[in-house]
Amino acid sequence: MRKKINCILLIDDDKATNFLHKEIIRETGLVNKVVDMESGHEALEYLEKMEDGKYPQPDIIFLDINMPAMSGWEFLEEYDKLDEEKKAKIVVVMLTTSINPDDKETATSKELINGFFNKPLTFEIIERVIDENF
Repeated sequence: MRKKINCILLIDDDKATNFLHKEIIRETGLVNKVVDMESGHEALEYLEKMEDGKYPQPDIIFLDINMPAMSGWEFLEEYDKLDEEKKAKIVVVMLTTSINPDDKETATSKELINGFFNKPLTFEIIERVIDENF
């Protein structure tokens, strides 16, 4: 039996993509809660806001690279500055439509990033990320 995790945070500026990915995640039955944010700024605010006396700390963050106002790379710069109790528990995964090989190379060179996958998010990607990290 697979381990069920508490929360996944989706950060993507496309509402339709977030909707689709939330449905796929819910269908897996492996996640208690899915939160979606449409910008890096919004996601940082969410991570810094206490709920029931503690920070949300999602188990996994699926992060888009190409977003207006704050790219996935810019989000990571700000995210890295957060106190440890405000960060995701374990895993940050880039989820993108980028075909630029530099993006993949940059992602694999960063300690904060635990994976790099092309959209759309699939049941297999979710299973793999959970199996490899939990």
